[in-house]
Amino acid sequence: MNPIMTATDWVADTEHSTAAFQVGHFGRHVRGEAPVMAGLLTLAPDGRPVSATGVIDLAAIDTGHARRDRDLRKPRLLDLDRHPRMTFTAEDITAEDGRWRVAGVASARGRTVPLIFTVDAFDVTDTTVTVTASTVLDRTQLGLRAPSLLIGRWIDITVRVVLRPALQVG
Repeated sequence: MNPIMTATDWVADTEHSTAAFQVGHFGRHVRGEAPVMAGLLTLAPDGRPVSATGVIDLAAIDTGHARRDRDLRKPRLLDLDRHPRMTFTAEDITAEDGRWRVAGVASARGRTVPLIFTVDAFDVTDTTVTVTASTVLDRTQLGLRAPSLLIGRWIDITVRVVLRPALQVG
């Protein structure tokens, strides 16, 4: 039997997964990426998602501008020397209007905030599932205090995770 049909635990293929973001900066938009370090999706026997977790390596953030990336490391911004990771743990996964809604908590900078992802794409092949999900994060909830002209309040985040059955990875 095809393992794609029987697997209940799916792990992120970190080599092919990424988190992208966009935030306002001086009236423009800054885009960047950070690697996905880990991820786990667990499905019920009927194929319904029941839990999801993920870890993003903020210490490897890349905005395409080295000075900006260094500035993000500072304690008044992301404080990456003390808090190099962002984690997400789903607390509720529901189908809503033909799309998945994944509500949970994100932790970064020593703070935990609620976050709701909408699954925008769910693509299945013979060996992988690729999930693309998006959310909007209020940076002030993480304690990032900067004038909104410098850094917009709302950060658009899109995570694209390629998952493989755990039995293929293990």
